[in-house]
Amino acid sequence: MSASAASIPAAGGRFFTGFTKLCKGLAVILFVAHILVQLLPSATDYLALIPARTIPFAWNLITAGYIEQTIPGVTVSIVGLLLFGKVLEPLWGAKELLKFIFVVNLSTSVCVFITAIVFYYITQEESYLYTPLSGFYGVLSGLLVGIKQILPDQELNLFVLKIKAKWFPSVLAFISVAVSFCLKESRSHLPIILFGIYMSWIYLRYFQMRLEAGLKGDPSDEFSFSSFFPGFLRPILDPIASIFDKLLCGRTQRLEGTGQTLDGSQFPGSGSIEANRRRERGQRALEQRLAEKLAAVKSSEGTPQPPAPQQQQEEEEAASDKV
Repeated sequence: MSASAASIPAAGGRFFTGFTKLCKGLAVILFVAHILVQLLPSATDYLALIPARTIPFAWNLITAGYIEQTIPGVTVSIVGLLLFGKVLEPLWGAKELLKFIFVVNLSTSVCVFITAIVFYYITQEESYLYTPLSGFYGVLSGLLVGIKQILPDQELNLFVLKIKAKWFPSVLAFISVAVSFCLKESRSHLPIILFGIYMSWIYLRYFQMRLEAGLKGDPSDEFSFSSFFPGFLRPILDPIASIFDKLLCGRTQRLEGTGQTLDGSQFPGSGSIEANRRRERGQRALEQRLAEKLAAVKSSEGTPQPPAPQQQQEEEEAASDKV
């Protein structure tokens, strides 16, 4: 860990490099969509989520997530996508990351649509039906949940505070709720962010396939619903969350190696073991990425580089074969 921490300042100049092709492509889509709605404001009526028009224009459940109507919004979305995607794609793969973004975006839009309809019938305010809702914030908050799952103990220095990655989604939700009380304009983003966090957790907790572990979802206690809240609230939340857990995981059969008994319960310690494996994979990927950045910085300065451990091992094996 100390070597990784030491390599961060040296690689700081390359912090905004090494972005994946998938994230670059999605960033271009976000930018082009923003330019489109600026040049053609009427396009918002067909691409953003307007609950009163969603039934004939069902595609806006997908397109709304990629429409940023403000310059700060598109800037935050692009930067967040590139940075978060750079962490998650090497661990998940491009196909899984794209699937995750699609599922979270669509499910978040569906939840926002249903919520708007419910609030309209409760309040009879037409603003719930005709206010254009859009933004990539649901996916961004979902990516934070993915980082919480993979690198929960990774720390971020935020001014004078050090925040672990496992609290990123919770802090975002708290700030969003607080800001919505002060700024009326931000209230339309609140359900997108909250549903983005929740739906991404649902997908990662119960449905994401992990072939290397033979598991579907993440049953570990470290990724339970109550892990998003302070410890003193968990005795209250765990009984409530267990109801939904039984609804979503009430399976009576399992494949070999899933770490579950025939009644769907976990073998003792299986969830914690899998969580530890995921953290170790995430930490190794992070250290490898930092080492590559440090090597690139030193090579640009003309400093000779020792062979990488894997390369050195291959050379030694080749030499032994020759002997």
